[in-house]
Amino acid sequence: MRQNGCVTRILVTGANGYIGAHVVTALLRAGVTVLAADRSADAVSRYPKGVIPVEGDIFADPERLFERAGEVDTVLHLAWEKGFVHNDPVHIRRLPDHLRFFEAAISAGVTHLVALGTMHEVGYHEGAIDESTPTNPRSLYGIAKDALRRSLGVVTDGKGVSVQWLRCYYIYGDDQRGNSIFGKIAAAAQAGQKEFPFTSGKNRYDFIEVGELAEQIAAVSLQREVTGIINCCTGEPVSLADEVEAYIARHGYDITLAYGAFPDRAYDSPGVWGDAGKIKQILAARS
Repeated sequence: MRQNGCVTRILVTGANGYIGAHVVTALLRAGVTVLAADRSADAVSRYPKGVIPVEGDIFADPERLFERAGEVDTVLHLAWEKGFVHNDPVHIRRLPDHLRFFEAAISAGVTHLVALGTMHEVGYHEGAIDESTPTNPRSLYGIAKDALRRSLGVVTDGKGVSVQWLRCYYIYGDDQRGNSIFGKIAAAAQAGQKEFPFTSGKNRYDFIEVGELAEQIAAVSLQREVTGIINCCTGEPVSLADEVEAYIARHGYDITLAYGAFPDRAYDSPGVWGDAGKIKQILAARS
């Protein structure tokens, strides 16, 4: 299939992960050729029909991985170890490996790099986050992501490589695979728990369902006109209490929230969300 005048072969890392599995499905629906980097020599059963597994370790030997993959138009880098554990030292230890992977992609002739970022690069902030919002991360996860984003700008400078950095916010859905408060409430309800200890729930966040997020990521990956930092989000702040109450009602769980059981964390913003201008432009161009 041709997207923007060129044959699209997208190599996806983290294709079997919480977000990646949904992104792969979205890309297949778009009709592109999806290659999945995988350390296993027998990886066919991991992916939907049509995905082409490419054996290789993206950190140990990325150069060999790209040799096996053949022609690649776009790299979509979703893989990230311990993404739910924000202060695990592995985030910093793996940083050089992520950069080496991108350098191998550039050396292999890939001219379109898409990487998954996070709102945690910004640190404490009140209001909308756009691409010019200063970053001051307060976790090892945020620090590593921010450093990778900056480093990617340096290694691609002047090389004719299109770069898109996807900044994600509060993700829910597919809760058995995730590690959000929604999954914890689902598990508590299914275990017969009638009350769930909660904060005040007043903080407002930008919530997005993982399937919707996957469609946004796929849409970004299939175009090169809009580049740089792109917020994958709704752009609409909703209070944690309202979102969780709606989730409980949607699923018919017989459980109530014990407001105030936990104090609100002092370092959490009372309200933070993404500026959705760029992603709306991209989605509008597809419709």
